[in-house]
Amino acid sequence: MGRSMQWLDRAPDGVRLPVTTLLAEVEAAARGAEVLVLEFDAFRDGRGFSLAAVLRERGYRGRLIADGRLIPDQARHLRRSGFDGVVLGEGSDVDAWRRMDAAFSATYQAVEDNAVPIWRRRGLARRKPEALVERLNRETLGGDAEDILRAALDPSLGLKPAVLSSFGAEAAVLLSLVARIAPSTPVVFLDTGMHFLQTLAYRKALSERLGLTDIRLVTPAAKERADLDPRDELWRADPDACCDLRKVKPLARALVGLDALITGRKRHQTAERASLQPFELFEDRVRINPLHDWSEERLNDWFDAGDLPRHPLSEQGYRSIGCWPCTRAVEAGEESRLGRWSGAAKTECGIHLGRRALAIG
Repeated sequence: MGRSMQWLDRAPDGVRLPVTTLLAEVEAAARGAEVLVLEFDAFRDGRGFSLAAVLRERGYRGRLIADGRLIPDQARHLRRSGFDGVVLGEGSDVDAWRRMDAAFSATYQAVEDNAVPIWRRRGLARRKPEALVERLNRETLGGDAEDILRAALDPSLGLKPAVLSSFGAEAAVLLSLVARIAPSTPVVFLDTGMHFLQTLAYRKALSERLGLTDIRLVTPAAKERADLDPRDELWRADPDACCDLRKVKPLARALVGLDALITGRKRHQTAERASLQPFELFEDRVRINPLHDWSEERLNDWFDAGDLPRHPLSEQGYRSIGCWPCTRAVEAGEESRLGRWSGAAKTECGIHLGRRALAIG
C-alpha cells in the first residue's frame, strides 16, 4: 500500500496554506515546518495533489495534511501524492474513506509512491527489460552509433521508441543518424515556452532538411503553468521547479505508451554522464545513447562531413543551448556545459535524473 493514511478529527498545529498558494511560497513555508496543512476549497481542485507530489519529490519529510472540501473517492490519490492524513468533516463516514483507500491495488499513473503503472507493468513482464539492455550492450560492444541505433530500432524487439531532442547545438548529429535509418521515428521536442527564437526556427528548418516526419511538440500543462508560474519568472527563484514544470512533467506525459527513448547524451558532457552505456534501463524504460562515446572533435567532423546546418547561436559562442534565461555563451577554453545554469550547482534539468529527491532547506 505504500504510505499509510491517518483519518483526523481536526488538523494538527502547523503551517496552513490554501492550495492556491504558489509553489515557491509553499516551498518557503515548508522549510523547517514539521506539519504543513493544505486547504482545499473544492474537491475538483487538483492543485493540492500537485503541490504535495512536488514537495515529496524535493525531499520534504514533514507531515502533510489535507483539509477542506474533499470526498472519500480521493483517499487513495491523497496518499499516493504524499499526504499523511486528511481531516474529515463533521459527520464523515471514516469507513467509507478506508474502503476507498483500499479499493484498488493497480495504478495507472506514476506518483509520489513510485508504484509501477499497470500499463507499463504489462510491458515489463513481457519484455524483461534488464535482460534486454544487457543483451543489447553485449551485442553492440565495439559498434558505432549507427549499429546502436539499428539495434534499438529493430522491429523484432517490439519496442515503441522516440527520440528526445532539444534541437540545440549538437542535435543535428543524432537526428541525421535517425533520418538515415528511420525518419518516421517520433522526435519529442519539449517546447518550454522559454526557448530562443533561433531554436524554434532551427527546429523547423532542420526537420525539413533531414526529412523527419513525426516531430512532437510537448508543452507544459496550461493549468499547471498558470498556477505555478503565471508571470514566467519561476526560473529566477527556483530553476529546479521551472524545469520540473516545463520539462520533467511534460516529458513524462509525452512518453506514455512509449517504452524506449533515444537521447543525444555523451560521456564528456558532465560528471554524471561519464559512465554512460549505449543502452540503459531508466525508470522502467529503455534509454539508448548512440553518441555516448563521441568527443566534440568527432561531432564537429560529422557536421563538416555531412554539411549539416549549425544552430544559429553556435557562431556566437553558444555550445550547449537550452532555455534563454539559463543559457549563456562560453569563452574559449571553457567546457560547453558551463553555459547552462551558469554560477549555480545545477548541471541537469532533471529529465535524465529520474525521481531523485531534491532537498528542501
